[in-house]
Amino acid sequence: MPAKNLEKTYIEDGHYHIYSRGVNKEKIYRDDRDYKMFLSLFKRYLDKEPISDSKGREYPWYREDIELLAYCLMPNHFHAFVYQHQADAITQLFKSVLTAYSMYFNKRYDRQGPVFQSRFKASLIQDDSYYLHISRYIHRNPRDYRNYTYSSYKYYLQEKSASWLRPELVLSNFASKDEYEEFVDDYQDYKETLKDLQQELAK
Repeated sequence: MPAKNLEKTYIEDGHYHIYSRGVNKEKIYRDDRDYKMFLSLFKRYLDKEPISDSKGREYPWYREDIELLAYCLMPNHFHAFVYQHQADAITQLFKSVLTAYSMYFNKRYDRQGPVFQSRFKASLIQDDSYYLHISRYIHRNPRDYRNYTYSSYKYYLQEKSASWLRPELVLSNFASKDEYEEFVDDYQDYKETLKDLQQELAK
């Protein structure tokens, strides 16, 4: 029987929480260069215009099919929140990102075999009440989430910007970035919704 969240049919116009960890829970990012390389792959496939390699060949371009709303890269796993327009966009994007990153990682560290533990997991966010909470859940993953470098939180606070990330789609539900910051900092509300949210993500 397929594992939960592993084998499924994706729907058009759906919001998904994407998650993957390193094989045997090993680190998938060992230093700043690794984190930056992974993020550069989001840019490669989601930037405003298609990007070409050193030989002038265009990489696959998925910007019109899927939007990256939030992310957090932790040492041995990552989270992403996406909205896909086309039913196969998640598969296409993350197959491209994880394959390219695995090739980079194995070459850099002179290793062989899988980098990630099986296929990525994807949970459809079916309950509208959890739509806003998922970005908070992702951003609060690191203990020191306010100062964490490798998440999209600083983009939500408008301290950074990137053409391949779409925080405005979540922020449009708040009166201001300050209101969103208060929402993320509201530990009591976060704690009360966490159990229900984790059950939603486990579907």
